[in-house]
Amino acid sequence: MKILYTNFHPRNGGGHANYIANLARSFQGEHQIAVASPSTSRLYAMASDIPGVQCLDVTFNTRPAAMSAEVLTLRLLLRDGQFDLIHVNGSADHRQAMLARVGLRNRPRIIWTKHNTVPIRSMGNYIRAQMGTDGAIGVSDFVSSLLLDSSFSRCPIRTIHHGVDTNRFRPVTAARAQALRQQFMGDLPADTLVLASVGGTDRDKGWIYLAQAIAKLPISLRARVRLLVAGDPLRGQLQQDFSRLGVGTSVVFPGLVERPELVLAAADIGFVLSLHEAFSFAAAESLSTGLPTLVSNAGGLPEVVRDGVDGWVVPAGNVDAVHAWLRQRLSEPISSVMSQAARKHAEKSFSLRGFAQRTMDFYQQICHTNPRSSY
Repeated sequence: MKILYTNFHPRNGGGHANYIANLARSFQGEHQIAVASPSTSRLYAMASDIPGVQCLDVTFNTRPAAMSAEVLTLRLLLRDGQFDLIHVNGSADHRQAMLARVGLRNRPRIIWTKHNTVPIRSMGNYIRAQMGTDGAIGVSDFVSSLLLDSSFSRCPIRTIHHGVDTNRFRPVTAARAQALRQQFMGDLPADTLVLASVGGTDRDKGWIYLAQAIAKLPISLRARVRLLVAGDPLRGQLQQDFSRLGVGTSVVFPGLVERPELVLAAADIGFVLSLHEAFSFAAAESLSTGLPTLVSNAGGLPEVVRDGVDGWVVPAGNVDAVHAWLRQRLSEPISSVMSQAARKHAEKSFSLRGFAQRTMDFYQQICHTNPRSSY
């Protein structure tokens, strides 16, 4: 099969980049894979490191003048490349793929993955659903429910949870964990509870609610907690709000790290307390590291963590609930059974192999059982 992956992000791309790179890496060798993305993007750099993957410098503007030229470029690419399938990942690249294939003799199928929880009731979404989508993927049942409650319900819809590298994100020895704690946070008392997140530092990621919960602890308990939060440096109002909490010594920001698995390996518990979340690579990676994981009940997060089995689920944005949870964790040892359950759950439900197989099964369904589009 000849597959073209597209992504419009010109820079970081977040989870989109990881998602596409994981699929490209999984299918390379067995299928012909190309990735179309701006050359300035993280995805382009990641895909360039995958042997056998063709990287194409393609931009996806929304301005009509620039978009017209880009659609023509993409159309020539589709005509000459004879792709069986285009897997689009955002509205801009979805729109251009739809326009570029109009009138082609051999029209590739278009599958769209919805990566967020943004409503999809606009006219643009209606047009893309009717004219430019042969199948849609929701990264969680929550996201799939949004697709089913929209004009995309005319298409086959499949929930496919993300996959993570369970070999890269894996439990480490106690000695290794201690060495990483020393690296990131210096000397800590033996009874310190370390909680880590690699989900980012945006306000919507909810880490500040955990910082607020720490601020409500008595000084004696506050000294026993450390947060390790990887992501962009804090700026503006968020930086000011955090500074006012007075818990600077309890929260460590290692910045944007190249090896997030090391951040998680230094922790006792992982967390993702987002206000909005379609799924979460960070939560799945935390489980894979063998960390019981605290998540909010936002979006697809409760589909990642099983409350009371391999982690905990609390109401999104509820500082009092997080505070109560934190006090309980400080009074009870973490169960090794829960840590083992976290790792087993990740291996069973979020492995890259399973993720790739479920995605390819959907590709095959769309390409081989649906009649070709007539527009």
